[in-house]
Amino acid sequence: MKGEVHIRSVVAEIMNSETILARARQLDPLILAGIHDQYYPVVYRYVRYRLDDAQACEDIAAEVFLRLLDALHHHRGPNQNLQGWLLGTASHLVNDHFRSRYLRKMNSLEDQELISSASTEQSVDQAWQNREVREAIFRLTEDQQHVLALRFSEDRSLEETARLMGKTIGAVKTLQFRALASLRRILEGRKNDRRSL
Repeated sequence: MKGEVHIRSVVAEIMNSETILARARQLDPLILAGIHDQYYPVVYRYVRYRLDDAQACEDIAAEVFLRLLDALHHHRGPNQNLQGWLLGTASHLVNDHFRSRYLRKMNSLEDQELISSASTEQSVDQAWQNREVREAIFRLTEDQQHVLALRFSEDRSLEETARLMGKTIGAVKTLQFRALASLRRILEGRKNDRRSL
């Protein structure tokens, strides 16, 4: 009985998703507004988990929906999994953002202001740790960054993450395990490097 209810809800969700996508492809303004209202907070939280810049998060989240409109206008875009497409696009835009920042190799004025205005050694240490973690996450593969953001920023289940990423549950477990192990190695390596100085 419980399995039947779950199957029915999955089928209803798929049918609803396909109906929404069909009407979105027709550029129905009410459906497009509804998609934006429903998914913008999800996309924003996902991006915010990976970036520590509220303005960049807003810009990227808005760009995701502009790309959706562009894709629909050119008869492309998601065929089945709207949320997966939106989060995948957000992941690519976040990665592009990191690449552009890395290529510029500019010191962040925000980091300098934080250090100069820090009143205690503890707040400076916390800011340093946050920066270290974000830089370590950037060194992970795109799939590893994506799985960590889905699992921890959105607190999604393995099943949901697998569906959004188009992978099996086993593949998501393996990817998450490897991502966390890599993150741990990177952070421990940096810690050891600082000790040797």
